[in-house]
Amino acid sequence: MKKTFILSAAMLLCTIAGAQQEQKASLKIGGFIRQYTIVDTRAVKAGTGDLYFYMPQDRNMQGDADLNQGLSWRSLSLTSRLWLDVTGYKIGGMNITGRVEADFYSLSGTSSSAIIPQLRLRQAFVKLSWDQNPLTLTVGQAWHPMAADMPHMTNLETGAPFNPFNRSPQIALDYKVGDFTITGSLLYLNHYLPTGPDGKSVDYYKYGFPELYIGAAYHHGGFLAKAGVDILNTKPVGYVGFNKADPSTVVRGYSMDTKLHKASGILTAVSPFVFVQYTKNLFQIKAKAILAQSGEHMNLLSGYGFASIDDTNHSYTYTPMQDLAAFVSAQYGKKFQVLGMLGYMKQLGTTADLADGTIWLNSAADTRIQQAFRATPTVAWNIGKFCVSLEYNLTAAQFGNTTAAGFSANAVRNARGLYAPGDMHWVLNHRFVFMTKFTF
Repeated sequence: MKKTFILSAAMLLCTIAGAQQEQKASLKIGGFIRQYTIVDTRAVKAGTGDLYFYMPQDRNMQGDADLNQGLSWRSLSLTSRLWLDVTGYKIGGMNITGRVEADFYSLSGTSSSAIIPQLRLRQAFVKLSWDQNPLTLTVGQAWHPMAADMPHMTNLETGAPFNPFNRSPQIALDYKVGDFTITGSLLYLNHYLPTGPDGKSVDYYKYGFPELYIGAAYHHGGFLAKAGVDILNTKPVGYVGFNKADPSTVVRGYSMDTKLHKASGILTAVSPFVFVQYTKNLFQIKAKAILAQSGEHMNLLSGYGFASIDDTNHSYTYTPMQDLAAFVSAQYGKKFQVLGMLGYMKQLGTTADLADGTIWLNSAADTRIQQAFRATPTVAWNIGKFCVSLEYNLTAAQFGNTTAAGFSANAVRNARGLYAPGDMHWVLNHRFVFMTKFTF
């Protein structure tokens, strides 16, 4: 294998160095027009006009009434998408393909009359491959390797937070040997960010080290299996200072008025995953499980806290929250399809005791959710390139008790960041998703 790799690298250098004959590229414009109409039975935590659904909101009791209970609906086309594929370009023995993809996702304005969808970049990458060479190089913004294999469903979040969801700028190298592919990626977090003392910030990441993914895949006939590990290094506290209004108060982070001392300490989080898929004729089934540490950058309900605090020497160590996130999904049919997903996630606790009880969790959903379940039975009709689907989404989330939810006291997480079994309650949301989609 070592000899094959050296030979491949030598061929690559020869290709670049030699006189090249150029072959022109072909361009293809594609995309789809998509309309969602969604009904929820209670208030939800969601983005993109409430289309990107995370979790139901907890109870908000006023007397005997839950203010978060009640029907709401929205109907939007802002996730319609455009892409440009570049294929066929060749120079010597090097083949280059690429994609630029955008959709009308970001919303500007605050009042209902001023909310206007704006075009935003989803993906922009090139793939380089070489004749008679097992290497493929991908450079640009693309799906995170752990997020690429998504469950069968039509809702916008495609399984998050039971499936990782992340697109990031990256450099990825695939090496194919028979039915096996080995992948190594260096990634830079973009708009899917860790959370921490200053909220969600790229500062935690850009002062650490590149995110690293290493994995392997086996593909034979209708069977596909993948396994890999994601290693994330962040620096949650970059500087230590003091509050100007109250000099006795220590301030840690990056956005302080006065940055007195540079801090030391890196959080290293290791997240392994496995994925299997089987396809036969019109039937396909998938399953994935991830044991995530500090996986909030992948839209998982995760986080971290201090394992030790030394303000005098400006030194900190960290402990990540461990989470289990998993799904199984299946699909059958072509013109008429039946599909759906079962998802489950649970916080398993931090790897070490929290030094001061502080824990930073994914702020996209409620930070008091410790366990959740989702089921999404769906039917879809495909008429050529036009699709109509109806999805029923049942989500149950387990929250730590609060007085706002009608309990006598606020539950407190223990030294490992977990609630006691008697300090939690369940909340249900029923979501109905009607989608039309024309792909061109």
